[in-house]
Amino acid sequence: MKIAPEIEAAYRHQERVNGASRLKVGCLLVLTLLPAGALVDYFVYPDHFRTFLLIRGGFALTTLPLLYLFNRPAGVKYYNILSLLVAVIPAAAICTMIRLLPNPAASPYYATINLILLAIALVAQWDRRQSLVGVILLLAMYLGAVAWPDARSVGIFVNNLWFMALTGIIVVVGSEMSDRLRLRDYASSAELAESQRRLEQSYKQLQQLDELKGRFFANISHELRTPLTLILAPLETLLKGDRIQDPETLKLLQAMQDNGMRLLKLINDLLDLVRLDAGRLRLHRRPIEANAFIGGILNATSALAKNRGIRQINEVPADLPTLYADPDKLEKIFLNLVFNAIKFTPAGGRVTIRAKQEDGAILFAVEDTGMGIAPEHLPHLFSRFWQADTEANRKFQGAGIGLALVRELVRAHEGEVKARSTPGKGTTMLVRLPLGSPDQASEPVERPSPEEAPETADTEELSPRDQWLRSLYRRAELYARVTPLRRTTVNVSIPSHKKLPTVLVVDDEPDMLQFLEQQLSDEYHVIEATDGDQAITLARQFLPDVIICDFMLPEQDGLAVCEALRKQVSTRSLPLLMLTARADDATKLKALELGVNDFLAKPFSVAELKARVRGLCENHRLQRQLAENNRKLEGTLEQLKETELQLVQAEKMASLGRLSAGIIHEINNPLNFALTALRYLNRAAAKLAEEDREEFEDTLKDIQDGLRRVSVIIGDLRSFTHPHSGELVEVNLRETVEAALRFLTAEWKDKVDVQLEIPDDLTVWAAGNRLVQVFLNLFQNSLDALKSQAEPHDPPVLRVAAREADGERIVTVWDNGPGIPEHHLARIFDPFFTTKEVGKGTGLGLSICYRLLNEFGARITVRSEPGKFTEFTLVFPSKRLENQQHSQQPETPEVQTLPNP
Repeated sequence: MKIAPEIEAAYRHQERVNGASRLKVGCLLVLTLLPAGALVDYFVYPDHFRTFLLIRGGFALTTLPLLYLFNRPAGVKYYNILSLLVAVIPAAAICTMIRLLPNPAASPYYATINLILLAIALVAQWDRRQSLVGVILLLAMYLGAVAWPDARSVGIFVNNLWFMALTGIIVVVGSEMSDRLRLRDYASSAELAESQRRLEQSYKQLQQLDELKGRFFANISHELRTPLTLILAPLETLLKGDRIQDPETLKLLQAMQDNGMRLLKLINDLLDLVRLDAGRLRLHRRPIEANAFIGGILNATSALAKNRGIRQINEVPADLPTLYADPDKLEKIFLNLVFNAIKFTPAGGRVTIRAKQEDGAILFAVEDTGMGIAPEHLPHLFSRFWQADTEANRKFQGAGIGLALVRELVRAHEGEVKARSTPGKGTTMLVRLPLGSPDQASEPVERPSPEEAPETADTEELSPRDQWLRSLYRRAELYARVTPLRRTTVNVSIPSHKKLPTVLVVDDEPDMLQFLEQQLSDEYHVIEATDGDQAITLARQFLPDVIICDFMLPEQDGLAVCEALRKQVSTRSLPLLMLTARADDATKLKALELGVNDFLAKPFSVAELKARVRGLCENHRLQRQLAENNRKLEGTLEQLKETELQLVQAEKMASLGRLSAGIIHEINNPLNFALTALRYLNRAAAKLAEEDREEFEDTLKDIQDGLRRVSVIIGDLRSFTHPHSGELVEVNLRETVEAALRFLTAEWKDKVDVQLEIPDDLTVWAAGNRLVQVFLNLFQNSLDALKSQAEPHDPPVLRVAAREADGERIVTVWDNGPGIPEHHLARIFDPFFTTKEVGKGTGLGLSICYRLLNEFGARITVRSEPGKFTEFTLVFPSKRLENQQHSQQPETPEVQTLPNP
């Protein structure tokens, strides 16, 4: 166990303080027990009784100054020295008596020194160093007292000294072990005290934060009520009578009122929790008949249950005793429980309320035949802000306050609430409420606020404003439009002939779906989806121009929808606008990584919504148009490639073409004869004797390889004599170089570091396909050179760079291969010149490059430093020249060399 230095220092100081207190006892022991030893002297050494008594008394009195010092700060400051004196004083008295005896070595008083060592080790609790010093001092004093024993007492002296040494070793080892143990205990106690101090500090901070949180919730809830009231009051006025004739406007106003009431209920529940935490929620107990009360609750929720297709059953006996409770708070309890039961019960199910008297209380049971609750969720059921649905793929509305409020209100009535559930069968909520007594029913002392006034209060006690507010809070309490967030059907229609852009709207809130459809339907054909699975299905089916998707959805959340769409080729490019109330950077970054195109934070303005949708839709239209143009261009490019190939073949040098054509004709005829004869010889080989056949077939194979090589050379010569390039166009240089590199990927991938330093927009006038052939030949030469190095001095590098300077486009192809010897530089562009081994090159590659570039109006130069690098430079004119279409007399290629170092 590693102990901090500051803790060890504190321990040592505490040991000195405690040691000073303990040595007070040690001094008293010396002061009493040392003179008391005279009784032993009387029997063992009667002749020395008087002398020994004086010695004992004198040395015992010397402990009085020590006793005084141990009661002063000096005793702590000089503890190490003073503690040794407590042991030395009685030992000095014993050694003095031993010295006065005629045969000191034979005296049994050596045992007293052992006793002093053990006693002082127990009382003073020395550490290792103090024990070692004390043992050495006491042994030295004993040796000084005995001096030199006579021959008769040597054995006794050795025996005594041996036992004293053993006692000293035991004292030193025991002191070390005891000191370590006390140090560990002290360190553990110090850490425990520090932890307790921090815990107390944290607890105080948590209490302060909890109080601040309560005050904040209370303040913000009150502040929210004012603007919310100013929203709901005008809405209520507008919705009365026939002022609003437009059905669409009426729907919008109704949606505003419904969501305002929903928000007000949430604020009221939150305020109730704050009051309960602060102990400021007052109970106005009234006598309540359970059967009638539960009947009123079920009557208030009957419309909702009927709309959901759920049957409600009241099985509360009419003969239950009167319950004394706050009817308003009791109503909150059972409304929350019944609304929860309806929310999680499918159509055709039932909700039953039972009750019975049990040990001075009434036990209510609210049973449903819904989906049930998983066992691992039951311990968290009444926790605040907790929901069984995960926040990203929840299926039902809710903030996790209702059941937490139920528990707190039941506890305020000194009752208890718990839940039993079987997944797939249903849930039972058990509420146990004490009956109470009539003396608990009393009128409130002061006038309650509208939200705290019980329903049984006389409305005449409240002002008209307070009456309206209480009515508003009452309606908010009864508001519970329990709409499952996933609908079984969605509105899907085939796009009309107007060819409006299609927008897929995905949201789990029916009001939000309706609102977005109303705002976008004038400009777009709107398709609706209410969960992630429906969104993916409809996106694949209709391929909409824009997808507006909520972040939190049932089944699959918005991120999962985006990820699924980006994996499909058909939906990969569909623009996706994410609606979210979460504004944290981590969520946005994750969404962007998965392919979300844009965000719209709730709440949002209609103008911003339309602008973002319009921008995404237009961008998608342009992308589709660009893709279509690219497909057309690709088809045209393929046609151009075929045309270029034909033109390049038709533009070889005329003179060399005629000569080569004659040579090819003359060679082809005997070549065909030879190949025909070779086939005949192959058939004839089967008739030869076995011992001659193998040698004959080897000879035929060599002949066949040679003829095949001649055929390849003829083919290269034919390509060289017809280099017609076709029409020149502007060619993107970077794309051309990348195309040439792709042909050679297998040769340079993971073997050569290929570096491109070419601007994306740099173009040259050339025949694109033939320019690819030029770069192919140059790259192949560089790669062959890099592979031929026996011991590369650096990692192989092939660098292609391009720039524009002085009205020309300059391209360089550089490699760090073995370079080209000076005497070869002047000939590398000559036809049929090669330095490669026989069978590995025809010598036409660079010559073809030179001829093709010349036809483009470009020129090529080379410079090289043997053993270091080779660099080809291609210079293209920045403008198309009129005579570029016609073959010109080739110029002599320029070569440069650098001297060997």
